[in-house]
Amino acid sequence: QVQLVESGGGLVQAGGSLRLSCAASVRTFSSYAMGWFRQAPGKEREFVAAISWSGGRKLSADSVKGRFAISRDNAKNTVYLQMISLKPEDMAVYYCAASRAHYSGRGDEYDYWGQGTQVTVSS
Repeated sequence: QVQLVESGGGLVQAGGSLRLSCAASVRTFSSYAMGWFRQAPGKEREFVAAISWSGGRKLSADSVKGRFAISRDNAKNTVYLQMISLKPEDMAVYYCAASRAHYSGRGDEYDYWGQGTQVTVSS
């Protein structure tokens, strides 16, 4: 069983930055691919970014390319999402997820999910 706890969300002005963290309570964190997803009110969950178990391969949604960066520290069992140039449309609950398979943009390929952290962007 993997428990994921996100942190780092909050209120930020448009153009600002935030760094989300997701701490995993599992001994074999380095064997999991990790992803970030988000869900805005009234909208479906959407993929944001994913990273392979080693950190060597990454994916990101077109809507965040050049603004968001995913990274991980396997020694700390933590995955990060650095967000810059935030826009009002980035406002959502952000979830991290762990996959035993491979890094992917598909939510149904992830096995464990965190509770989410709210990101609010004021215009």
